Amino acid sequence: MSEAHPAAVASPIRRIAVVGSGYMGGGIAQVLALSGADVVLSDVDAATAEAARIRLIDQARVFVEAGLFEAGSAESLEARLSAAESIDEAVAGVDYVTEAVFESREVKKAALERISAAAGPETIIGTNTSAIPISELAEAVRFPERFLGVHWMNPAPFIPGVELIATAHTTPAAVAAVEAMLIAAGKAPAQVADTPGFVANRLQFALYKEAVRILEEGLATPSQIDTVVSNAFGFRLALFGPFAIGDMAGLDVYAASYESLAAEYGERLAAPELLTSTVAAGDLGVKSGRGFLDIPADQIPALLAYRDSAYRSLSALRRRLGAAPGLAEAAAKETRA
Repeated sequence: MSEAHPAAVASPIRRIAVVGSGYMGGGIAQVLALSGADVVLSDVDAATAEAARIRLIDQARVFVEAGLFEAGSAESLEARLSAAESIDEAVAGVDYVTEAVFESREVKKAALERISAAAGPETIIGTNTSAIPISELAEAVRFPERFLGVHWMNPAPFIPGVELIATAHTTPAAVAAVEAMLIAAGKAPAQVADTPGFVANRLQFALYKEAVRILEEGLATPSQIDTVVSNAFGFRLALFGPFAIGDMAGLDVYAASYESLAAEYGERLAAPELLTSTVAAGDLGVKSGRGFLDIPADQIPALLAYRDSAYRSLSALRRRLGAAPGLAEAAAKETRA
């Protein structure tokens, strides 16, 4: 019987290397160091890594003054954040490596080859990529059992969501160790399939494409489209995902709306077959007791009350925050054009 690869019984992650100390890598390093891990930065050379370490500590002081980081965050980073002379030095002896180099297949594969050669076989390696298939990048990694995609959102210190993408080779223990690390850092990880764009960017870019199409058709200006999105369904998305929103609204309402859209725009905006069959089966959402989500019946009144209270609180928060700088001026220029 063959011996299990070390990633099959991954230990808790306490020592971390971040390869690529730019905007995303630096933010990831801040989050993980502030969660209590010891983090070492590395980049193309020692000077770049050290400059990034100083920048991240200085930035933390600014964030503390602005109320974005907790008091003492800069001191915590000074204690837990270090810079390595090289990538090889950074990844030696750590529990986990975040690869956060430039979003290029060639650049990432070269970095991953170097990381996996220098790191111990038990070291878990996560790649922060927005859309490159993880199985493709895994070809550059020794012991792909310990490799997975860990897609952080921008800006890393303030967006909770992180996508975890395993390949056919990734061990469940490696995924579980990274998931536990992220939860300890206050993030909300979700395991998704290895497909281009994963979930977040597939949905985000589908919306963006339709928004640009509306602009091309002359139906609304960019600012008008943004106003509709941020004050309508985008407002709801701050609190609920599309399936929860659909179930609360009524899937029969969605199906009927798709009929109107398909009459004008054709197959591009026709109802998905799974929605049609779900409605045909009588599963309409909370109004029928079940939709795409199986929400316990005794929890539905509390869910709807939470929704209404949360929306009111979100409206109050937006009023308190006020308008985002520059956007009103941009809208005014559109009006004059």
